[in-house]
Amino acid sequence: MKLHEKVIGSGPTHVVFLHGLFGQGKNFGGIANDISDIATSHLVDLPNHGRSPWTETFSLDNQADAVADWIADAFDAPVALVGHSLGGKLGMRIALRRGELLDRLMVVDISPARNVSAAEFVNLVAALRQLNLDEVTSRSYADEALTELIPTDRIRRFLLQNLRHKGDSWSWLPNLDLLGDHLHDVGGWPRIEGVYDGPVLWVNGGRSPYVQPEHLAPMRELFPRVLQLTLKNASHWVHSDDPDAFVTVVRHFLTEL
Repeated sequence: MKLHEKVIGSGPTHVVFLHGLFGQGKNFGGIANDISDIATSHLVDLPNHGRSPWTETFSLDNQADAVADWIADAFDAPVALVGHSLGGKLGMRIALRRGELLDRLMVVDISPARNVSAAEFVNLVAALRQLNLDEVTSRSYADEALTELIPTDRIRRFLLQNLRHKGDSWSWLPNLDLLGDHLHDVGGWPRIEGVYDGPVLWVNGGRSPYVQPEHLAPMRELFPRVLQLTLKNASHWVHSDDPDAFVTVVRHFLTEL
């Protein structure tokens, strides 16, 4: 599977960014620009997202395998990987199952555990499915149509970045039906054997419910070299809530860890 990527920067370290559910690689564009002197950033659209191909089935491991195969084909040496939310789960499973592909791993606001907060996406997906694309005449029309069902402006406009206009028709970039039907799998963490002994930086948002104290033990069991850091002013979208601090953390991850 040839995943869609955007490459930013020309620094010596190759770093792959993996976004969260219903995101796109371009969500990390500002971060990539700010580290372009030390890194070449590969902003990847996950399978079933953005401009990457769709799959017929969904599991964390088959999605991780698609990304791992792409990394193996694209690079001659291990790379650094930064994964947020769903991207962090895929990054962890790549590290545990094909650790030779990674030089280091940064996991952003997600844990090797079932994430109860992922349940919020059930209502969001239901709202998106209710939008009649045949009636959409503009992005602002779609925004207004979804306001009652998704009242939080930030979340609604983030999701509407996935609405594509081509000719006279509108469609969703992500595989909305497949992802919506597998939200339980997205939020889960199937049992996995093995240990990744490379350096791991675990960055959490202080105002996010996704990482809980009871997640520390399983994280340390799977990733014995993990270092945990909390950005106290950030919610789940750590890189957009506190971008300056996040850039500082990424720079440390790439040069000091």
